[in-house]
Amino acid sequence: MSQTPLLPNIVAGQAQSGQGAGTPLFDPVLGTELVRVSREGLDVASAFRFAREQGGAALRALSYRERAGLLAAVVQVLQAKRDDYYAIATANSGTVTRDSAVDIDGGIFTLGQYAKWGEKLGDARALLDGGRIRLGKDEGFQAQHILTPTRGLALFINAFNFPSWGLWEKAAPALLSGVPVVVKPGTPTAWLTQRMVQDVVEAGVLPAGALSVICGSSHGLLDALEPFDVLSFTGSADTAALIRGHDAVAKRSVRVNIEADSLNSALLDPAATADSEAFKLFVNEVAREMTVKSGQKCTAIRRAFVPRALYQAAADAIGAKLAKTTVGNPRNEAVRMGALVSRAQFDSVREGLAQLLTEAQALYDGRSQALVDADPAVAACAQPVLLGTSDPVAARVLHDVEVFGPVATLMPYDSETQAYELIRRGQGSLVASVYSADPAFTARAALELADSHGRVHAISPEVAQSQTGHGNVMPHSLHGGPGRAGGGEELGGLRALGFYHRRSAVQAHTGALDALAASATPLAF
Repeated sequence: MSQTPLLPNIVAGQAQSGQGAGTPLFDPVLGTELVRVSREGLDVASAFRFAREQGGAALRALSYRERAGLLAAVVQVLQAKRDDYYAIATANSGTVTRDSAVDIDGGIFTLGQYAKWGEKLGDARALLDGGRIRLGKDEGFQAQHILTPTRGLALFINAFNFPSWGLWEKAAPALLSGVPVVVKPGTPTAWLTQRMVQDVVEAGVLPAGALSVICGSSHGLLDALEPFDVLSFTGSADTAALIRGHDAVAKRSVRVNIEADSLNSALLDPAATADSEAFKLFVNEVAREMTVKSGQKCTAIRRAFVPRALYQAAADAIGAKLAKTTVGNPRNEAVRMGALVSRAQFDSVREGLAQLLTEAQALYDGRSQALVDADPAVAACAQPVLLGTSDPVAARVLHDVEVFGPVATLMPYDSETQAYELIRRGQGSLVASVYSADPAFTARAALELADSHGRVHAISPEVAQSQTGHGNVMPHSLHGGPGRAGGGEELGGLRALGFYHRRSAVQAHTGALDALAASATPLAF
């Protein structure tokens, strides 16, 4: 029996295979081994040094406009290979075409947006942060804050759920800023990330060392970081705590951005009725967020809040939507929801669901439904389950445990104030969505929830067709959240460039500041 291929790491501008047998990656529906990954024996310190000294220097020698041109060239490479990426996503992530598009096309779209925004920054190599500030009586001596690219690398330790978008939403602002990228993808779905990076590097559209991928274990990667490097992590809060305590962060002051657990919420207006448009929008969005990518989204709705009088009506309506969701092999055209990424993730969802059921009951339980074209003993397919509790105030586990799969909990509230209090018990989230036809309520809710959420997504009848979705992260808007969500910030248009730049105050004569301004451009959000 032939052994599956070992995917090469792409470092120092070339392919370098790891040693040993490697870690196998599987088809989560069929259970077959696809490829293997390994970074054993890889000289990480040398790879990082090449990225800083070769990739970083080459990128910083370019203007923002020229780096934007590089992003546009990357988009062309990826667009030409889209069919290959969809095939890999189906096999390794177990996603239906619709869900693969969120990841693959979403990543390419984000790159394209930053290419357009970077073009507008022109031929500058630094950014002006605000205007000049007079420091004394003499108007000739002033201060100007500037942003310059950090002279390090950007290390991304990514999660398994978005192997394409998770790379490119970070890499786009990093490369535009002039900072080389090293990505360590989540191992279960690393194939797509590895293939994309390999395709871009082999196309020669980026300077050598500007983009690297290391597959397999993340052990020791942080040890190789230096003070001017930056680190972005997406994953569990427990791992995030270890990262924050690592010497790279605690002693060498490596800048870190973290996206961790998030119990995102959906809130229905207390004035809504069962036949109102706001109610229908709420039901549609909760059902959609439970099933897109099998609920494996950091932004998915985990808790849904309705006025108590609509609790049963909402349960029935959401359940009816979920009952139409066919689960199984994504290669079968009748399937609307594919698999979780692995049997290990399937076991994690099952264990988490058991925890939630200590405080809730199943309002809709899809676990009795047969899978389509998939063996339940092999496939990592989890059917959607809508839970509910009549007493969310007394609940503890429901406000603390995130099940990373097609599971959400419906909760009734008795007053607007109580609804906000219950939502805030999530201790900080990436996104909350609000469903209402009343602009005044929407504005109140947004102000109440903004401090504990990175994004408030308000859906009203006027935007029913144009709204981008509770869980869809658009590059124009902030992605991240306070508290248990990690306290990080990504995207938000050109705001994202701040993470990859260093701010400094230049105090000088007006003439010197005029000369400085000739090679810089104002950072306009």
